[in-house]
Amino acid sequence: MTSPLMGRLVSAFESAGDPARAPAMAAYMRDQFAFLGLSAGARRAAARDALAGLPRPTEDELASTARACWALREREFQQFACDHLAAHLRTPGPGFLDVCQELITTKSWWDTVDPLATHVAGGLVRRHPALVARMDEWSGAADMWLIRTALLHQLHYGTATDTDRLFGYCTRQASHPDFFIRKAIGWALRHYARTDPEAVRSFLTAQRDRLSPLSLREAAKHL
Repeated sequence: MTSPLMGRLVSAFESAGDPARAPAMAAYMRDQFAFLGLSAGARRAAARDALAGLPRPTEDELASTARACWALREREFQQFACDHLAAHLRTPGPGFLDVCQELITTKSWWDTVDPLATHVAGGLVRRHPALVARMDEWSGAADMWLIRTALLHQLHYGTATDTDRLFGYCTRQASHPDFFIRKAIGWALRHYARTDPEAVRSFLTAQRDRLSPLSLREAAKHL
């Protein structure tokens, strides 16, 4: 399936691209990636055309398609891969977390890491609870994008959130110097505050001297 899909996808994206939009899109990503100039809506519409009539992918096909998209220059292909994986979360088994790690740590930036964290990794851990041990490892990893993934993987868990791990990961990385980690701490706590605001208030009070001003500000935004 991968070859027919990729051929269709490249054709559809190149036809729908808007070169006039591409420079601004690249600048927004600090000129780390080239763009075809597809808005999110246009990208998803072109993807639907490319996918029309194709069967549901297998786990191997999901992996090969994602890797093929990661090998292409333009960022829209990696963004499509994130959408495609999220749409087929029930297909892959626990071993797919290795593929997820590969994608998170390659061509890394928030626009791919965040959907991989909150949908793909988070979905895999939820379906295969033994994978939480990998999140424990990632929460102290040398790669900051793996840390961000561990912090954010429970973002949509709601009442099923493992608060010991959420608060533990935030405490573990409270002094991390990078903006993306400090922001992720605040985002994860702010999101969980929708479920249990008192627990988040108590945590912020207890950790006020350890958390960065950015993390505190983001976490308390709606409290």
